[in-house]
Amino acid sequence: MKALLLAGVMTLVLSPLAAQDLKPLNSDSEPDRIDWSQLAAKFGPFPKMPAGTKAGGVSKTLTNEYWRLLGQGYEAFGKAAGVPVTYQAAQSEGDQLGQLSIAENMITQGYSVLLLSPQTDANLQPALDEAKAAGIPVVNVNDAVIPQAAHYVGNVQRDNGVRVARWFIANRPAGGKVAVIEGQAGVYAAVQRTDGFKATLAKDGSKFQVVASVPGNWDRQLSYDDATTILQQHPDLVGFYCNNDTMALGVVEAVKAAGLLGKVAVFGTDGISDAYVSIRAGELTGTVDSFPVLTGEIAMEAALRIVAKENLPRVVATPQALITKDNVERYKGQGVDERKVLIEDAAASK
Repeated sequence: MKALLLAGVMTLVLSPLAAQDLKPLNSDSEPDRIDWSQLAAKFGPFPKMPAGTKAGGVSKTLTNEYWRLLGQGYEAFGKAAGVPVTYQAAQSEGDQLGQLSIAENMITQGYSVLLLSPQTDANLQPALDEAKAAGIPVVNVNDAVIPQAAHYVGNVQRDNGVRVARWFIANRPAGGKVAVIEGQAGVYAAVQRTDGFKATLAKDGSKFQVVASVPGNWDRQLSYDDATTILQQHPDLVGFYCNNDTMALGVVEAVKAAGLLGKVAVFGTDGISDAYVSIRAGELTGTVDSFPVLTGEIAMEAALRIVAKENLPRVVATPQALITKDNVERYKGQGVDERKVLIEDAAASK
């Protein structure tokens, strides 16, 4: 195991392919970008795919529903386009070597394009280098960011935290103590989501005090334990922001156990189905939904347009929305056309 890890690190450090002309990618601020809703208007109808096209998706894990839903989006668009899609994932969100092995195997199997959702910003860089050498285009899809990725599809990670902070500013005007349960330390999405939340609150005249900001490593039990400790230390806490819904649901259980349900607001990120159930039940205050099925469809469309030699911008930005009990039916009500609602949102934001 140590030998494999060392080999991966040496590939990352020594590979000449890592020294590309591309500047390190910051997916939130990259100026070469397009909104998902403008793809057809900018590039026209979806092109006919070359014979034999097949796509491979490599995800973080299938234990988190977000990544299962993303894969459903890949497969749905692939089926509509007549392109076979293989979707595989590591056993857990910490299995970096397992994920790298899956990606490297797909390169040897001759896929036309790879869609990679890395566990960290660095662990799939060797696969990116190998794919480039093999002439296989790669699309980095949510949420860690490979610095040398030529194409990225995903939402503005910083905006997840910004949206939640704005809710606190509007709904808790007196301010108070808040806490953050972060994702995996050092991962782009976790850093950006956390910083967006903290920086936005800091602009509000320091009415809010972030009394704790600890990594929950995307894990429900660890986040429950962290929240339990924080609530014991700060029983007057007014709310939590969690970098994903899995952690947020663990925090909700800690809040309930402390008898503070309804007093302590809890927000997550991602928009998994259990988060919606909890919101409707009046437990989870809200989530920033990044619409994983639609994101998967958009990512596959972008990847296949790249296979067809269309010159897409480096970043395709996907939708997101703050969901609470007040607007849950607009986005997930019976018979709602999610894509139509989000196109309306995109048009209204211009």
